[in-house]
Amino acid sequence: MFETKKRAELISDLQTYFSDELDYELGQFDAEFLLDFLIKKLGPAFYNKGLDDAKQVLERKVMDISDELYEIEMPEDS
Repeated sequence: MFETKKRAELISDLQTYFSDELDYELGQFDAEFLLDFLIKKLGPAFYNKGLDDAKQVLERKVMDISDELYEIEMPEDS
């Protein structure tokens, strides 16, 4: 899912958080399993929220374009 460098960074961040905030040494193996669990359980919710946010931005932009096209529309002779 993540490139090797990013995955290693996330694992290190988890280990640092556990050490600093929970006073618990999270080993490499446990950190990898925790990261996999979080990705599996939380990843889809964050991904879908990001898609929804992007969709809303796109819809607003399309409405803006539609409004601008309406403004420059020329009347037809009847």
